[in-house]
Amino acid sequence: MIDLRLLREDPELVRASQRLRGESTELVDTLLRADEERRSATQRFEAVRSEQKSLGKEVAKAKGDERAALLTRTKELAVEVKAAEAAAGEAEQTLRAAHMAVPNIVQGAPPGGEDDFIVLREVGDRPEIAAPKDHLEIGEALRAIDTERGAKVSGSRFYFLTGVGALLQLGMLQLAIQQAVEHGFIPSITPTLVRPESMEGTGYLGAHASEVYRLEADDLYLVGTSEVALAAFHSNEIIDLDGPRRYAGWSSCYRREAGSHGKDVRGILRVHQFDKVEMFSYCRPEDAEAEHLRLLAMEEEMLAKVEIPYRVIDVAAGDLGTSAVRKFDCEAWVPSQQRYREVTSTSNTTTFQARRLNIRYRDEDGKPQTVATLNGTLATTRWLIPILENHQQPDGSVRVPKALQPFLGREILEPVK
Repeated sequence: MIDLRLLREDPELVRASQRLRGESTELVDTLLRADEERRSATQRFEAVRSEQKSLGKEVAKAKGDERAALLTRTKELAVEVKAAEAAAGEAEQTLRAAHMAVPNIVQGAPPGGEDDFIVLREVGDRPEIAAPKDHLEIGEALRAIDTERGAKVSGSRFYFLTGVGALLQLGMLQLAIQQAVEHGFIPSITPTLVRPESMEGTGYLGAHASEVYRLEADDLYLVGTSEVALAAFHSNEIIDLDGPRRYAGWSSCYRREAGSHGKDVRGILRVHQFDKVEMFSYCRPEDAEAEHLRLLAMEEEMLAKVEIPYRVIDVAAGDLGTSAVRKFDCEAWVPSQQRYREVTSTSNTTTFQARRLNIRYRDEDGKPQTVATLNGTLATTRWLIPILENHQQPDGSVRVPKALQPFLGREILEPVK
């Protein structure tokens, strides 16, 4: 949630952010009204309750007609207090609903929608491959990817990784964890089922609710990223924060891919289940911008290790998630498509998630303050696509990037005849 003090001081800043996102400014006005009505209802409740307490003391001292009058007033006040308390509770609920509806305030992102990103840099040389095969054709020849049996067992957009495919993914994810540990991240294997408050706290039950799998009988959600579990890990806590606290979470992830019917149906680009190592940082708000660049550097370091060309883009405001104020994506070159495709994202969510999840630290004066949170992809199943395609050889084999060779025990992946 955004800071209500900032809203009161500069509502136009929040309206401007909404316009950058391409969303309604009426949400801001609704929140302002709800905030004023909540404060008014709270003041009314506190006033009548204070009168009730004072009156109780007077009744104890009064006698005769005065006491009778005071007792009559006491009964009237009891009704008023009950009504005022109910009104204050209702106003609080209305405020929360309005507060949850307003996304984070954009900071530094370019204006526009999905296609209005800014390319910050391109890194690496695109391989010159005559008639490149796509990752599925390569993967099937290696007996590394099996989408037919995935569909037979589970339905469309599921797959098996077998043989060198399984080893390649496990090696890539282990390489990511190794790198994270070298940089001081705490490795974590996280739950993939979370409570509603965890999912809501990270901002995934608003605009992204259609993407989320829910187990209705248990009132639990399957996560689409370990960001959710890692964010909720310190919910309702005051944590020590001498410097950024960093985690690297390994988990399976699940997404419904609602609204993507007919898009990227071939292979493993857009699937319902995948594995991922996700970075997550808690830091002081003044350190968040620098931490964001650090996470991006971590992603680029990992991409360099698997030797694939990529570009970095600054995502436009209209394409940001609810929680993010700014997001950088790394997009890998995919030879069969002759285009770049997203393989990592890193987002600065400032204090938005932590305010929802009640995560704080103590400042130099010992006063609790809301922390900032950030997240970023370090490796995921989708990376197999550019790895296979960029390292394919004319004879149908695939060269294994040097950093991954220890995990596979070979330098070349040969087609299975």
